[in-house]
Amino acid sequence: MRAAGHPAGRHPLTLAETASIFGEGLVFDRLLAEASPADRKGLLAGKIEDGLNTVVRQIAFHRFERRFHEARLEGELAPDQIGALWLEVMAESLGPAVTLNAGYEHYWAYVSHFVHAPFYVYAYAFGDLLVRGLMEKRREDPDRFAPLYEDLLSAGGVKTYVEALAPFGLDPRDKAFWAAGCAQLERLVDEFEALV
Repeated sequence: MRAAGHPAGRHPLTLAETASIFGEGLVFDRLLAEASPADRKGLLAGKIEDGLNTVVRQIAFHRFERRFHEARLEGELAPDQIGALWLEVMAESLGPAVTLNAGYEHYWAYVSHFVHAPFYVYAYAFGDLLVRGLMEKRREDPDRFAPLYEDLLSAGGVKTYVEALAPFGLDPRDKAFWAAGCAQLERLVDEFEALV
């Protein structure tokens, strides 16, 4: 993956998701602002589902990958061992309200990222929560935000995330930064519930 005109040529996978997720967020905000109450409900439901899939589900996928590779250090794994590991991680993620039906133990095999781009699923969750923090900063001061955001994207992978987010007053080392992204998702749920 090459960043156009970028001197280092590469940027982290997590940054690759930033621009696209941010663009989706802008479109969503515009659609939501102009939607009828019935359409608002549908838009919110879709955004909440996407957020849960992108954050909760992708983190579970990442945990599965980590546990799989840790187990592989001990040797080969049979398909039933991989399936058992998958069920264990998904049960932890989904909780007792969701029944994992027979056959779900093979569901890991459909996630092509596990083979073609190991650990890429982490970039989805990271990027989604990162953009939620950036969207909040944009809401606070859109005029100040725009040039900072352009600088963030044009820097590619030259800066660490700590350095890249510092101009926004954001620190990815702070748990509150990530909690703010989750809180934004909670607000969407509250807004949806108020429409029901």
